[in-house]
Amino acid sequence: MSALPPNVPLSAPPELHIASLVVHALPHRLPDVRAAILAIAGSDIHGASDTGKLVVTLEAPTTDDMMARISEIQRLEGVLASALVYQHADTLAAMNEEIGDVHGS
Repeated sequence: MSALPPNVPLSAPPELHIASLVVHALPHRLPDVRAAILAIAGSDIHGASDTGKLVVTLEAPTTDDMMARISEIQRLEGVLASALVYQHADTLAAMNEEIGDVHGS
């Protein structure tokens, strides 16, 4: 038997989702694609080539938000393809936890 009354939603701790992508765009559309990606909340571009490849990271508070941001990038005019390279999700508390170095400090 539950101590909570029915229909009381359990709240999950806040999370942080991080993903990295390689995005391939038409080279002549690269400036527009870069601007559109940077307009997406939680996005950053870490590198680009003249051939249209971009290294992008995204941060989002939920899986649904992350998927929406990835889909938004994939639908941008001038984007040929995107590939998810890395994805991680954890609670904000765990992400902000101090980690000692090899010397224990």
